[in-house]
Amino acid sequence: MKLEKLLSYLQYPRFKVEEDIEISSIEMDSRNAGKGSLFVCISGYTVDGHDFAEKALENGASAVLAERELDLPVSVFVVPDTKRALAVLADAFYGQPTQRLHLIGVTGTNGKTTVTHLIEKVQRAAGKETGMIGTMYIKIGDETEEVKNTTPDSLTLQKTFRKMADRGVDSAVMEVSSHALHLGRVHGCDYDVAVFTNLTQDHLDYHKSMEAYKNAKGLLFAQLGSRFDLHKPKFAVLNQDDPASEEYKHMTSAHILTYGIDSRADVMAKNIEMTASGTKFDLVTPEETAALEIKLIGKFSIYNILACTGACLASGIPLSVIKGALEGMEGVRGRFEVVDGGQPFAVIVDYAHTPDSLENVLKTIRQFAAGKVFTVVGCGGDRDRTKRPIMARVAAAYSDEPIFTSDNPRSESPEAILKDMEQGVQGEHYHSISNREQAISFAIANAKENDVVLIAGKGHETYQIIGSQVFDFDDREAALKAIKEFAND
Repeated sequence: MKLEKLLSYLQYPRFKVEEDIEISSIEMDSRNAGKGSLFVCISGYTVDGHDFAEKALENGASAVLAERELDLPVSVFVVPDTKRALAVLADAFYGQPTQRLHLIGVTGTNGKTTVTHLIEKVQRAAGKETGMIGTMYIKIGDETEEVKNTTPDSLTLQKTFRKMADRGVDSAVMEVSSHALHLGRVHGCDYDVAVFTNLTQDHLDYHKSMEAYKNAKGLLFAQLGSRFDLHKPKFAVLNQDDPASEEYKHMTSAHILTYGIDSRADVMAKNIEMTASGTKFDLVTPEETAALEIKLIGKFSIYNILACTGACLASGIPLSVIKGALEGMEGVRGRFEVVDGGQPFAVIVDYAHTPDSLENVLKTIRQFAAGKVFTVVGCGGDRDRTKRPIMARVAAAYSDEPIFTSDNPRSESPEAILKDMEQGVQGEHYHSISNREQAISFAIANAKENDVVLIAGKGHETYQIIGSQVFDFDDREAALKAIKEFAND
């Protein structure tokens, strides 16, 4: 695309382009710049892209977009906000790919990963070519690739959506984090369906207050736009049992489809029966009802199913297809995942890293646990400190043997994080073992027949961040190692 045409998408200011060169790529990492690149200077938390503009030029960049004047031997175009400008340019450069896709965005504190996987499963059952972006990976058809953030930056997003469109994807689903919404990473994404799971305490280190956190989530619904289109309607799928939904209803002009268990809603679960092996309930929709039998357990799993159902109904998929796909769903990696090494007790790995998600998982375990419940849990370093004592209180309230440990301590002392957790359970019974592998081994070494060991917080993650280093670490592998050593003697 010619530089003048590309910059015209910014609308204002109107740039005078002296040399209308062909732009071959847009880059925000100087190492990726090459001949014909437009380098965009992004000011991040740790580095400032303006400091790397010269390096980008050395690598061949032909023009620069910046927030201040730079003394460089190429054209430098100055805008007030390069992050905002980058979203516009990326969307234009890659041909506005989300307009070619049926795009579903899922936001909320808990459940995003599971709900996106459920939706993708149903979409595929309906014969759609699918794409997915989230915490675990980017997936196009059957191919997966790693992702750094739950919701990538706008440049990576639009490049990925273009790749999806070129490969024949017609339905894409993605997790949309509050950070991404607040930072404008999803500007330019033309969502058709926006799903809200729930709102509980998390990320207050970034958002500072629950009100600000709630408002950041609400941007997804506000950005659905105000146009009513009979052939491509917009839907907001909202959890009627969560109070935040009432505000989100006022933030959007899109069609609203609600779901719930305790409140009257468009999509509901009734006559619920839960066992240790699965869940049965009547899936009630505005037009018909289906008896559903799934392998997932827990009330939170039912909410995830309802959110998925709402999104898929809004996408025009028949209830019969939704039922068939959901009943064949085995689960999602790291989400209430059973680790079986032949031991006489249950070991479950779950991503629960907020007070609400930990409580939901432990309440579910309490419904079928015949023996003691061991909970291995920690809190991340350089993150919201206020939830640490709350996490400890939840673990102590629903466990017989709460075990506090490390979970990506980053630059903080693991022992200092444990002290913060212990403030919430003074005078109560607990164990503190800063080494996560030793904490897991302790739980498994002491578990007996019919007990349940929950290893919470990391789920699918395969690393530990200690200081500035990233070490290989997988809760499932650590559990299997301990089972082999202690549980099968």
